[in-house]
Amino acid sequence: MESVADMEEEKKHDTKREILSYIWTIIIACAAAVLVSRYVLINAEIPSESMESLLKEDDRIFGCRLSYLFHGPERYDVVMFKYPVDEETIYIKRVIGLPGETVEIKDSKIYIDGSSEPIKEDYLPDEWVVGNDNFYFEVPKDCYFMLGDNRNISLDARFWSAKALKEGLADNEQEAEKYTYVDSDQILGRAVFKYYPHFKSLLSY
Repeated sequence: MESVADMEEEKKHDTKREILSYIWTIIIACAAAVLVSRYVLINAEIPSESMESLLKEDDRIFGCRLSYLFHGPERYDVVMFKYPVDEETIYIKRVIGLPGETVEIKDSKIYIDGSSEPIKEDYLPDEWVVGNDNFYFEVPKDCYFMLGDNRNISLDARFWSAKALKEGLADNEQEAEKYTYVDSDQILGRAVFKYYPHFKSLLSY
């Protein structure tokens, strides 16, 4: 028969084991969260109105880093990437031009590879009246051409070369042209769903 002292000692050991179990659970949970954040999900808050009406300012979303593990982005994907002019900043835009394609913006319409038919863009929130004409781009290999949905206010690929010149990253327009495009290595993942202020899948847009 156990003495009172033995029972107290066993109780202390049980308490220690329970505390250690909690600590290990917390450590494992934190490690898992770090791994998921680094290799699986991207958590981001939308800083502007450039992707309205799909995404509004202050919306919070998750992106998937594994979306392009076996294939590259497709036209119309909404992706998160390092801003070519400042790679410390994360941007979210829509893929419009794919590697090797030509993209022409003419009278608020976009034409790919000289097609007579513009691409369909029923996601635009308003009539496109700013930066809507007389643009022509040749997308390099392994690069993508990105535009925001709210074209009248979006700082996107139409203006990045001019921004690079202004920031002193290039000496002339020819040197600045490379900042127009997002290299495949700069793409972090595809936006998959919005979780705040309410849940919304982004994969069908």
